[in-house]
Amino acid sequence: MKKHEDISRRDAMKIAISLIGGLIGTALGIPAIAYIIGPALKTDQSNWIRVSSLSTIELGTPTLLKPKVTRQNGWIVDEEEVGVYVLTEDGRNYHALSNICTHLGCRVRWIAEREQFFSPCHNGVFDKHGYVVSGPPPRPLDEFETKIEDDNLFIQLPAFKRTG
Repeated sequence: MKKHEDISRRDAMKIAISLIGGLIGTALGIPAIAYIIGPALKTDQSNWIRVSSLSTIELGTPTLLKPKVTRQNGWIVDEEEVGVYVLTEDGRNYHALSNICTHLGCRVRWIAEREQFFSPCHNGVFDKHGYVVSGPPPRPLDEFETKIEDDNLFIQLPAFKRTG
């Protein structure tokens, strides 16, 4: 029968310290890695934002509303104001149009006397439903999907595109 060698005190301390260090490293490393890469893995973000109470929207004329939107891209958080023209003819069906011209990205404004949207970039003109009347814009104003909950109007913004 072969006798097992005794472990020296020094070797036992090396093994114990290595095990304890490994446990501490693992305990701190896994949450740190999750903290660093977690935001990049998030995909289920609701893009519905509250625009306004229904009582603030005029019947028959586009109403400019400017809700603030907070978007997060990884660890970068941006807050921006989104301009939306909301139109309702009957108080039940709502259309939300972007206030950004589809030609050069200028802000359009509603001219009540003409019942048209006017874009200062190359004189683009849109009707009250956002369709091109004249000028160089290649397509109608962008329209947002809408929903109503508890007498509040919500719009769905397009998905936030990550760059880089």
